[in-house]
Amino acid sequence: MQGEAREIASILTQMFEQAPTFMALLRGPEHRYELANPSYLRLIGNRDVIGRTVAEALPDAVEQGFLAILDEVYRTGETYNATGALFAMQAEPGGPVDEHYLDFVFQPLRGPDGVVNGIFVEGADVTERRRAEQERRESEALYKGLFDAIDEGFCVIEFFDGPHGPDSDYVHVSANAAYARHAGIPNVVGQKLREMVPAEADAWVARYGAVLRTGEPIRFQQELVATGRYLELAAIRIEPPSRRQVAVLFQDITARRQAELALAELNATLEHQVQERTAELVATGEALRQSQKMEAVGQLTGGIAHDFNNLLTGIIGSLEMMSTRLAQGRIADLERYITGSMGAARRAAGLTQRLLAFSRRQTLDPRPINVNTLVNGMADLIVRSVGPQIEVETAGAAGLWTVHADAGQLENALLNLCINARDAMPDGGKLTIETSNRWMDERTARVRGLEPGQYVSLCVSDTGTGMTPEVVARAFDPFFTTKPIGQGTGLGLSMVYGFAGQSGGAARIYSEVGRGTMICIYLPRQTGEAAEEEELAVVADTPRAEGSETILLVDDEPLIRMLAAEQLAELGYAVIEAEDGPSALKILNSANPISLLITDVGLPGGMNGRQLADAARVSRPGLEVLFITGYAENAVLNHGHLEPGMHVITKPFQMDVFARRVKDLVVKAGVA
Repeated sequence: MQGEAREIASILTQMFEQAPTFMALLRGPEHRYELANPSYLRLIGNRDVIGRTVAEALPDAVEQGFLAILDEVYRTGETYNATGALFAMQAEPGGPVDEHYLDFVFQPLRGPDGVVNGIFVEGADVTERRRAEQERRESEALYKGLFDAIDEGFCVIEFFDGPHGPDSDYVHVSANAAYARHAGIPNVVGQKLREMVPAEADAWVARYGAVLRTGEPIRFQQELVATGRYLELAAIRIEPPSRRQVAVLFQDITARRQAELALAELNATLEHQVQERTAELVATGEALRQSQKMEAVGQLTGGIAHDFNNLLTGIIGSLEMMSTRLAQGRIADLERYITGSMGAARRAAGLTQRLLAFSRRQTLDPRPINVNTLVNGMADLIVRSVGPQIEVETAGAAGLWTVHADAGQLENALLNLCINARDAMPDGGKLTIETSNRWMDERTARVRGLEPGQYVSLCVSDTGTGMTPEVVARAFDPFFTTKPIGQGTGLGLSMVYGFAGQSGGAARIYSEVGRGTMICIYLPRQTGEAAEEEELAVVADTPRAEGSETILLVDDEPLIRMLAAEQLAELGYAVIEAEDGPSALKILNSANPISLLITDVGLPGGMNGRQLADAARVSRPGLEVLFITGYAENAVLNHGHLEPGMHVITKPFQMDVFARRVKDLVVKAGVA
């Protein structure tokens, strides 16, 4: 009997020690640790707790109210259950906070006399599940935001078998907010085609059914008889074909169509109605031009409809599978759906970058610049751009400080200001470009929307028509322009304003009607001298390694890392790979010779690419660094200051361009 008891005790001990859930036994009203299994110890950072009270061993838990709950359980003898409770602790004072989400139970234990003498703690760490749910919600929010933000009407239709045969009808399964605006049909989701427009159903089924069967996308124009609107549509099959779904993107071109028909009618009878119809012709032509302008804006999204619909397919499908698995309680295989959805979402972010280029919000490549040198280098271009009627004068301050900015974007901003000044002086005048050093105290800086400190100002002034206060207030707004239709996009000053802010500075307008305008860009002072213009090494069409150059490649995206590593290896470089900052830093602190560090900016493991580069420069001060960055990650670079020898390449990039950039930097490192 004793042997059997010992065997049972041994089994229970093994279960306690090997249990995937965390367990602990607390004794007495002070909650002193009597037992704690390995899972529990891992949760609390392997602290030595046996024999100590909760208050002594886990002050983090006391601060978060867990001790008060234990006291209540001990006092009342009632079990306490928690789901998804946040438990945050520091492995050491002043260190990073480690957050966990826990499902747990505090079970009171009673002695033979029925009095509570301890508490059994048991639970599971559900942090990963909580994060997966958060990522799912973020993916859903991203998809919904993109879906509803499209200005064109968009819907997904799903075919089904009806009385007229296989795939003879379809239902609208989703539609964005712009659908009703363009099609004139509200609440379309859930409506079946043959119930909506029975007389037109066969034609629509034939057209979209061909897309479903063949996979060939189509683009066409069609009048909606039910609403009298004329639409331009594009349709593409959503893969796989077994989904029986087609995505449709469209816009209302009724105004343009009507204008075209009216213009054609006018042209046919123009010889007989010249005087009577002149006014109508002008109005119709203007309507046509405005309609075409709106169409051009629509083409910005229409042109990427194919890629965007593919991304939506990945996001929708992954979200649907995650929803199904969560409903079934099968969370073990959520990771691959999360991975797929997030991958598609990141690619959607890439499409967003292309849209951002339309508003000049490109990733910047800042470096030390002498603004006087930049202005002098552009003098001939500015004189040619403004024409002979405009007198151009430059006044560069002596001893001008260096700024840290993207030279190309600063040149674009200056040229934009000069062209605006030219347009404000149609009868000629004087254009002045001035630079100066500016000390901004707290009051002066606040007026200009800046932090107090040292700045360099670049001002362009004219003797033109000037602006009213109402125009000044809106001049930096995107698409706002006082120029006639077709002579200005309204994006020039908006780009200047955005560039200045993105560079840590500001742009301001000073104007008086009839006397002229001055627009100033303020950029923060950069300590140090402006860099000399670099002469890039001339390389062959296929830039290959010349020796035993070794490159350290750091990227947490396996696919990108694999492609880059293989490209570099094929060019003759030795490549060492790392997936995060800490593992890369170990390599950099070793004796391995490294010619170039290539690192993503956004890295896991608590160390981003910029921090890794700064740490690497401690032991390897002359190391050349190439950052790989996306638009959102670029804040890590633009809000700081890149040191000499640090360079940027923006995702997505072509592999041959990447190879040439690597070659240039390896050659530069070898010369240094």
